Amino acid sequence: MSDFWPHGEVAKKYGVLRQEGYSERAIFIIDDHGIIRYIDIHDISEQPDNRILFAEIKIMRPGYVDAPDKVETTPLPHGGIVMYCTRWCPECRTARSWFSENNIQYTEVDVMESPAAEKQVRAWNNGNLTTPTFDIDGTVFSGFDRVKISSLIKK
Repeated sequence: MSDFWPHGEVAKKYGVLRQEGYSERAIFIIDDHGIIRYIDIHDISEQPDNRILFAEIKIMRPGYVDAPDKVETTPLPHGGIVMYCTRWCPECRTARSWFSENNIQYTEVDVMESPAAEKQVRAWNNGNLTTPTFDIDGTVFSGFDRVKISSLIKK
């Protein structure tokens, strides 16, 4: 659920509204009787692992079946600029706009759509699913850094 109006009302009731006026990324799984069965709170920039959430739902609803695991047949791209991202990440959106404004070609891989990409990004980031993560001709780093990207593509 999003908490738009009245602003922050639900987040405040659940204790996750910050003084700055926004909430952490908070997930509450509530059963059919209105009892909170699971709470997961992350920094707003962190994406929780959906497999954990599906497992929690299966505990509550043993007959629940989520989407089958995807079978990955396409290898991860190599060479040039590869941006590992998500659709929701604000920094990824900024990077997309910057690439477009500067006519810079890049390959985008959504880590939520590619189990192999998610695994690779976690390996590069000490187990964290950090986006955006870039692989520019073998130089890997996380976070959108215009100066670093510019210096790497001018080599």
